[in-house]
Amino acid sequence: MTGDLNRLYSQADSELAQNILPFWMTRMVDKRNGGFYGRISGDGITDTEAGKGAILNARILWTFSESYKLLKDPAYAKMARYASVYIHAHFFDPEFGGTYWNISAEGKPLDTKKQIYSQAFFLYALSAYYGATGDQESLDKAIGLYNLIEEKSFDGDKNGYLEAYSREWSLLDDFRLSAKDDNEIKTTNTHLHILEGYTHLYKVWKDKTLAASLDNLVRIFLDKMIHPGNHHLNLFFDEEWNCRSRLISYGHDIEASWLLYEAAQVLENEQLLQRVRTACLSVVKAAGEGLQEDGSLIYESDDATGHSDHERHWWPQAEAVVGYLNAFQLTKNKTYFEQALHSWDYIRENLVDPVNGEWYWSILPDGKVNYAGDKAGFWKCPYHNARACMEIMTRCRKILNG
Repeated sequence: MTGDLNRLYSQADSELAQNILPFWMTRMVDKRNGGFYGRISGDGITDTEAGKGAILNARILWTFSESYKLLKDPAYAKMARYASVYIHAHFFDPEFGGTYWNISAEGKPLDTKKQIYSQAFFLYALSAYYGATGDQESLDKAIGLYNLIEEKSFDGDKNGYLEAYSREWSLLDDFRLSAKDDNEIKTTNTHLHILEGYTHLYKVWKDKTLAASLDNLVRIFLDKMIHPGNHHLNLFFDEEWNCRSRLISYGHDIEASWLLYEAAQVLENEQLLQRVRTACLSVVKAAGEGLQEDGSLIYESDDATGHSDHERHWWPQAEAVVGYLNAFQLTKNKTYFEQALHSWDYIRENLVDPVNGEWYWSILPDGKVNYAGDKAGFWKCPYHNARACMEIMTRCRKILNG
């Protein structure tokens, strides 16, 4: 296994430093308006007038902060600083607090709604930037976003977090992150990334109230979101926690399996950690229903209709590598390690663009590259793939060092 671990480490290191990060440093910087372009199409055309989405910008800040922390390249610190300055100047609402959903190419507010998913991602990114650089303003703003989420979004009666608000913090009628989502008031996706943000904030700010919030989130996943029968994540809920969908997202399953364990680890509650370990391995097994012989993970299936989407999107493949590595670390079962390798090889052979950089949006069911999907855009960011590379490197090093 040592040879495979060293190969995996080396390839992830090379992919991050020589393919993913250079794309964002050379192709996406908007030298005219500041910040980063909002979109590059799948065939490589830069849309200089595209809006600059909150998720894209938060994930860029997170990526370069964590890359600098891991690799110590001053060029990454410079990019993180550049992203941070732009975010502080353009995405924070000076009147009502929180962050905007989308701004124009020139940096003016376009969509001022307060999507809690967005607040969580800025909290996550600013926590990472503070962890990498010690920038106090970023920590203060991350704490401010935590307090705001708890004040505005937390459902003190029925537990959990509500999805979306107007600029002035009135609850909206349309809660959806995107047109493909169900319009429900509580979702697993938003809770997963609040969990992720709170986990990373707690790493740099050991606050007892935050610990209680994070502990509660972990238990929400255990008690509400993981289906007790099939162990997939339930995805959409009404206010009373009635599940409103039978959709299965294999990418969210495998992603949650390791993010949930990471959250329980930082809380240092051994009893909770053991419960989470058992649940996470059950979710990993359920996610495996979407695996294909070539090592890839299909996108989703719907138990209500029997339809499955066999497109191989970039992000579930990235999450599969990390999820199976985490399962191997928890069990020492080499089958999990072999699946991580298989998923990684699928990525390298199919999704990586070795000529123009970054990864393709997806591989279509017929095996062809999906050039209609963005190379960079509102949802196509250096997050799942860069994070996967960093997790691979960190985990391989830990396994090799015993």
